[in-house]
Amino acid sequence: MLNSCTRVASAAVYALLVLPAAVLADVPFGVRVVDNETGRGVPLVELRTTNQLRFVTDSAGWAAIDKPELNGQEVFFFVTSHGYEYPADGFGFHGKRLQVEAGKRETLQIKRLNVAERLYRITGEGIYADSVRLGEDVPLEFPLLNAQVSGQDSVQTAIYHDRIWWFWGDTSRLSYPLGHFGTAGATSELPGRGGLDPSVGVNLTYFAGDNGFSRPMFDLGRPGVVWTDAVFTLKDNDGVERLVCHYSRRKGLAEQLEHGLAVLDDERNMFEPLIQLSEDALLFPQGHAFPVRDESGTEYIYFATPYPLVRVEAEWDAVLDLMRYEAWTPVRRGGSKSDLERDADGRLVYDWKPDTPALGPADYNRLIQRGTISADEAIVRTVDAETGDAIQLHGGTVHWNEHRQRWVMIAVQTFGKPSLLGEVWYAEADQPQGPWPRAVKVVSHDDYSFYNPAHHPFFDSKGGRYIYFEGTYTHTFSGNKDPTPRYDYNQIMYRLDLDAPELSVLR
Repeated sequence: MLNSCTRVASAAVYALLVLPAAVLADVPFGVRVVDNETGRGVPLVELRTTNQLRFVTDSAGWAAIDKPELNGQEVFFFVTSHGYEYPADGFGFHGKRLQVEAGKRETLQIKRLNVAERLYRITGEGIYADSVRLGEDVPLEFPLLNAQVSGQDSVQTAIYHDRIWWFWGDTSRLSYPLGHFGTAGATSELPGRGGLDPSVGVNLTYFAGDNGFSRPMFDLGRPGVVWTDAVFTLKDNDGVERLVCHYSRRKGLAEQLEHGLAVLDDERNMFEPLIQLSEDALLFPQGHAFPVRDESGTEYIYFATPYPLVRVEAEWDAVLDLMRYEAWTPVRRGGSKSDLERDADGRLVYDWKPDTPALGPADYNRLIQRGTISADEAIVRTVDAETGDAIQLHGGTVHWNEHRQRWVMIAVQTFGKPSLLGEVWYAEADQPQGPWPRAVKVVSHDDYSFYNPAHHPFFDSKGGRYIYFEGTYTHTFSGNKDPTPRYDYNQIMYRLDLDAPELSVLR
């Protein structure tokens, strides 16, 4: 069922409903960290004392300093944040000494180093916990806890029945170390049609069980976690719009037990399998889906992983027939990955070919190392626009952008620096399949992961000048042994100005 709640106008009103009077009687000292250029509150800024007490700003940039032993004391706070920098004092310490007094407020300005601007956290517990504690206004219906969700992994979205549909992988809760692993789901209203402006936040309405906790969107009746990707809409043979996805039932990260295509049952709001695919299926939906109309007017669905190298006609029968999927590949039609096609001048022949494997970054790297092709011949080769160093891109999305009149990619780098899986890049191309020759880093993390970033084109504003993307912020795969309270294993939204000077090198 769908959970619901009466909309609240401010955190103060919300606090009266959910917080005991004893807590409200003692409003703590509040520190707000704001962007020194925009004045907007910056989430995920850490304030740490010299004795290692740790406070992290919420989605409005507020931190409630509620330790009674600090009240009335002069306290030095180290101020740090991924992709942001607080000025150093004469001894090189990045922080400030503040007089902590209950009920008082201080504002600190921080400089943004990232090209993209961090806006807010989308999922998890305590999104505006500090704001509520301090009696500040908040935009969300559920600023503290929504459907008992404390963490969510890797988003997929689609516009369906005039609403935004959201799907995530594994979902954590507060009541037990294990949550659920059958794909979580929620909806939200579109901006201008009852939804919040994307610069403000997202009011999620979860599909929840009788216990109030987010429930699985799949019930296959077989053991294993169920992950969802390549979510898209399509009209069936009766002309009815349907919501379709690829699903994978798994035993952990490595072992896939089954996979196939599924469709949403609109009455039950549950996904039902359409067809099961063989483990050796060559071409099928993966990654993030997006629509493309080619020069002849034919409509396709492309699948970005993050390079869009697989497509299928946007017809019901075509989607269910794997032989109608095509790969953008230099492999000879029907050949193996090492059977490349060249023309009379020795150039690789890239074309859309059915029943032929697509080559991913690892395949191209292997061919380059063997001397079979040169680095310049690889369609998935992307370099840092500033240094010319090769970038190995992993998960991400591709969408058309009206402002740039080009296809734009947001993707995470593998084996990046300073974080292994937390460096996010922006690239552009004239065709959806690329090439994507150069990219600019727009988000960086210090030894923390931010994987599977997803650009949401339905949030594009100012004619596409501003784009919005989110990703999974987690210490997993990073080697970091100190996960950020509340933020870890959750989705964080960023905004990127495509007119930013740092992106001018791509024009």
